[in-house]
Amino acid sequence: MKPINTLRGDKMIYKIESEFLTAKVKSDGAELCSLYDKVGGYEYLWQGNPSVWYGQAPVLFPIVGRLLDDRYRYDGKEYTLQKHGFARKLKFELVKSEGGSVGLLLRESKDTLEVYPFKFNLSVKFEVVGRTLKATHTVTNTNEKEMYFSMGGHPGFNISIGDFLEFDENESLSTETIDGDSIRMSAKTPVLKNEKKIVITDDIFNNDALILSGIKSKALTLKSEKHDRTVRFTFGEAPFLGIWAKPGAPYVCIEPWFGVNDDRQEKDDISKKEGIIKLEKGGSFELVYTVEVS
Repeated sequence: MKPINTLRGDKMIYKIESEFLTAKVKSDGAELCSLYDKVGGYEYLWQGNPSVWYGQAPVLFPIVGRLLDDRYRYDGKEYTLQKHGFARKLKFELVKSEGGSVGLLLRESKDTLEVYPFKFNLSVKFEVVGRTLKATHTVTNTNEKEMYFSMGGHPGFNISIGDFLEFDENESLSTETIDGDSIRMSAKTPVLKNEKKIVITDDIFNNDALILSGIKSKALTLKSEKHDRTVRFTFGEAPFLGIWAKPGAPYVCIEPWFGVNDDRQEKDDISKKEGIIKLEKGGSFELVYTVEVS
């Protein structure tokens, strides 16, 4: 099916579809903004209420989470970079739009080089086939040296309080504890003990996101006791998984992360940041997640 592109203000929205699903993607931030079941007549993606949380599925690059004092050092120089990086706030250019897929691209600019001293290509591709959406994020190093970065997804799905996430395997997991500045503390809090299910309660996110690591499963499923709709989310080899919403809000974000918030220990170079990815000259890195709806 041919994609449909629309203009809202000065923002392009690209629509792709299969026989079962339509998906929409904004040029700003290459952000997924709709995942709609044409058969069941149901919108799976959070629609970005600004009074609760304005986002929907931001792309996290070149950092995930927050830096200590929003600062880092590289090659002896200090830089400032805001939480989750700048990609989510910049306009991507259209590379390809055909059939059930759309591809968008972000390159470095004078502005990005002032806060992040690396050249890059960040490609984001969305594909819908049947009842599945596939999101592929590719970072390519276009420098004459190595580059350092983190990468993450952040899609939010509509839920009701009491819905739950179920991992494929029994898990024993603890969450990182973060303070009011979104900085990791040394303490961890148990979440699962040889169990599969995390129930979304009114207060589960009172202390901000769950930040999980050491997960055996490669996927989880969002389920409800109130209906039979499900969202199967595959996050693969991501070393961290963030789960978050504003407390009591009717959505949940499932976030595969290659990178994590800073802790309180000062680092003299970004190369020493926990979870940081080092990519050699000419190299590429991929983050892929899939969303299959019932």
